[in-house]
Amino acid sequence: MTVAVEAVNRVLAALESHGAKGQLVKLDSPIPTAAAAASALGCEVGAIANSLIFMADESPLLVVASGAHRVDTKLVAALIGVRKVRRATPEQVLSATGQEVGGCAPIGHPHPVQTVLDDTLAKFPVVWAGGGDHFTMFSSTLAELERMTGGKVASVAAAPALS
Repeated sequence: MTVAVEAVNRVLAALESHGAKGQLVKLDSPIPTAAAAASALGCEVGAIANSLIFMADESPLLVVASGAHRVDTKLVAALIGVRKVRRATPEQVLSATGQEVGGCAPIGHPHPVQTVLDDTLAKFPVVWAGGGDHFTMFSSTLAELERMTGGKVASVAAAPALS
């Protein structure tokens, strides 16, 4: 079984174990950006819940950010009380989540990952998160993502993302 298939299976198991209410969608082509995902799903870019792995000092940190935002790493570092937050390498992402860059889900990881969720996702009654590979997404709500991840809801945004 490939890493992607195993990752999607772990996400499905996590959704079931948490009693998630959302819909899982397998798209025909990869969705490399929030804009591509929004177009394929027929929603606003802001409703895409990007699962981004950072290194907070030396520990992995998951930030689930609205697709309409860039994460302010200095703001997040201050929020969680670490010196520095920087983007993780592809190897660090795979190690922390069991999922590849570009297909990360907020759940289904081999071990719990400290999580911060973008508070602006609350503006959307439905948000869409990665399902563990480059083709799969699932619908949810900010409240459900908070419950499933045990994450902290906070402001994480810098300026709006550039197209």
